[in-house]
Amino acid sequence: MSEQGGVTSEVAMRTWVAPGRVNIIGEHTDYNDGFALPIALPLVTRCAAEPDGTGRVRVESRQRPGESVDVALGDLARVRAELPSWARYPLGVVAAFAGRGHRITGVSLVLDGAVPIGAGLSSSAALSCSVAIAVRDLFAPEVSDRALIDLARAAENDYAGAPTGVLDQSAAVLCTPGHALLLDVREFHAGTGGYEQIPFDLAAAGLDLLVLDTGRPHALVDGGYVRRRAECEAAATALAVPALRDVDADAVVRLEDLLLRRRARHVVTENARVQEVAALLRAGADPRGIGPILLDGHASLRDDFEVSTTALDVAVAAAAEAGAHGARMVGGGFGGSAIALVDSEDADAVAGAVREEFARRGFLRPRVFAVTPAAGAHREP
Repeated sequence: MSEQGGVTSEVAMRTWVAPGRVNIIGEHTDYNDGFALPIALPLVTRCAAEPDGTGRVRVESRQRPGESVDVALGDLARVRAELPSWARYPLGVVAAFAGRGHRITGVSLVLDGAVPIGAGLSSSAALSCSVAIAVRDLFAPEVSDRALIDLARAAENDYAGAPTGVLDQSAAVLCTPGHALLLDVREFHAGTGGYEQIPFDLAAAGLDLLVLDTGRPHALVDGGYVRRRAECEAAATALAVPALRDVDADAVVRLEDLLLRRRARHVVTENARVQEVAALLRAGADPRGIGPILLDGHASLRDDFEVSTTALDVAVAAAAEAGAHGARMVGGGFGGSAIALVDSEDADAVAGAVREEFARRGFLRPRVFAVTPAAGAHREP
């Protein structure tokens, strides 16, 4: 392995993109075989790629000038621990393809990410999926979208060490403009469908979806996320079911361990909230009607799952008090972002109220921006 300065010429390189995501509803349900309802963001990671026949993988990032990484394909497994953390995601994707028998002859990758890191918007999945779709198109066009998602997830889990479920990669690949993606994780893993495009046209309803980035990053490789997964598994074991998807509220109250009861209650009620929101949107109801469900979801993440933070709670409360129809934290928690569903004419007022409350409390100035449901991963023209 060698690291060099400079940036590879992108002459003759083609470019692929993959988006970040937010869940409208459905946090910490994917690794419990449950349901989620994400949208893709207009914020993307770009991967310019070119096969070169050298037997090596060269990776550069516009966000890390002068820090390129160059590894022989045969050394990918051996050098993993020596790599900078950012490089493990793209190199893990190449390793996953090679490990499943796809012939990679050598490739140069230049990355450029616009998804905020640590904001709970799945910047890592955007990175992994942009590389995955580029590698697929260049070397393994027979790979299906479902297999592509699994390759990107394996890269994050096994090579980068991020214990994600399949939600983030599914959203990055499968989402479509103007829709939310209803994901049934168990059915998706079984290969029997598992996803549905649900209409979510914000502009037609006169609505904006604001992202409220608290500026306090989270990291899935930290211990909190891993502990929550372990607690959910322990609760499922105690209830003698394969996953918490398989229980209802009546079963949850049988858990003697109060901590496990709270964790399971969040998952069970969150799955119900996903299905309720999807049913309302599918039926063409006014999206404003999902606002109270979003607030309930935040309360569950705060109280039962205990993954919110003071800054996230303040963002949600300030947005709601300023007129948002609903608001909730998004992502794995322990930092990151919230969302707020607002009338378009009130977006500036809600954003201002959140900023003012953060300033009053001496918090970092939040980054606030509106998003619309965007396209999944694709090659740019």
